[in-house]
Amino acid sequence: MITTNQTRRHWMRQCGMGFGGLALANLLTSPAAAESNAGAAATHFPGRCKQIIHVFLNGGVSQVDTFDPKPELTRWAGQMLPFDNLPTERKTGVALPSPFQFEKHGDSGIPVSDIFPRLAECVDEMTVVRSMYAELPSHEMSLMLMNTGDQRLVRPSLGSWLTWGMGSINENLPAFVALCPGGMPVGGAGNWRSAFLPGSCQGTRVDTSNPDPSRLIDFLQNKRISTAEQSRQFDFLQQLNAQHLAERPGEAAIESRIRSFELAFRMQTEASDAFDISKEPEHILKLYGDGPQNRQLLMARRLVERGVRFVQTWHGDLQPWDSHSNIREAHRKVASECDSGLAALIIDLKQRGMLDQTLILCTGEFGRTPSVEMGQDGSGASQGRDHNHWGFSLWMAGGGIRRGTIYGATDDFGFRAVENPVSLHDLHATILHLMGYDHQRLTYRYAGRDFRLTDVHGDVIHPIIES
Repeated sequence: MITTNQTRRHWMRQCGMGFGGLALANLLTSPAAAESNAGAAATHFPGRCKQIIHVFLNGGVSQVDTFDPKPELTRWAGQMLPFDNLPTERKTGVALPSPFQFEKHGDSGIPVSDIFPRLAECVDEMTVVRSMYAELPSHEMSLMLMNTGDQRLVRPSLGSWLTWGMGSINENLPAFVALCPGGMPVGGAGNWRSAFLPGSCQGTRVDTSNPDPSRLIDFLQNKRISTAEQSRQFDFLQQLNAQHLAERPGEAAIESRIRSFELAFRMQTEASDAFDISKEPEHILKLYGDGPQNRQLLMARRLVERGVRFVQTWHGDLQPWDSHSNIREAHRKVASECDSGLAALIIDLKQRGMLDQTLILCTGEFGRTPSVEMGQDGSGASQGRDHNHWGFSLWMAGGGIRRGTIYGATDDFGFRAVENPVSLHDLHATILHLMGYDHQRLTYRYAGRDFRLTDVHGDVIHPIIES
């Protein structure tokens, strides 16, 4: 399937328009144009939401310690489960009950662990999917599957697909931003890659560990020359770039580089403001709370408020939620770092009238076993849990998602999804549907075939969509 934008680019290249063609291409595919054409021209049908904040609790959140309580684990504590433990990355042993207490909250009565006391107050805005499953108990592969729909091959990320299809509402900021304090998550930039889509669709990563907004993006401001001088310098550089491109028509990498220069130049005036949370009133700062996690969740709200299409927030480098030992202390610690910010994000978006058009998606890459993790030789017990791709939970709010809903279920011990199992392809199909796309029709022609985010899989989960 050839899209409208692909046809336009092909026509301009065939006509040999040089720099004029590049300017026209930028106009036709600019974020502002994409937004002004929202509806039938930009999407397959009117979408429920316009923007997404994907909160990635990387490392593997334990479903039986957060949103999927299992009383049977207490009854079977210290005993082998009444079936052979499912194969995971490491050896597992007897049933390990959750060390946390669950209570039902809100009018919906959704049970939430006591490690999320603030977030629990917002359950009436949430859908909790308890029947997710992945394919392998490997961080890198499951991260790739969650982000790109493929766990082995180089494929564009969800944020890149949406950027390519819809652009950004604000052409002075990237359409896709990845926020991560400290180092990189497992898999690095592959998690927000654009792959064969235009390079301008790749996520822009920002290290949010430094609270100084002027230092979040290196070299954003040129301190040696004035703005007027820089503008003249930039114009000259772009003329040279355009001449270089005209001699090499169709070079996507050069086009992407030119667009990245244009975006970087425009960002100087707006990026620093978007990341400067000190401009928020005191009651909003207090609502979100302190710490890198809460701070970057507030940044995410400021970014979508300014028109960024897709914001992904990572809990930190590598896999902070990877609790192979002492789950009591490990999960309570990481949950305390984001609980107030997650609740504040829902409350803040709702009071600003933005929640209905902004989808909040909160996931890990897989769950954790209900049985205790053992040493590799089968001895000892860590009081932690191994990776579990057979069944896990995630939650969503806003953006057309049904409120106060639980969907699907794992078995009596929380090991495997057994009721209404949901694959990552189903999740992606549902997200695209909320954004106004038929996942089977959002395709990109590459290497002789039409690619899509969901490959040849996926069904929209209609029961979790607000009627």
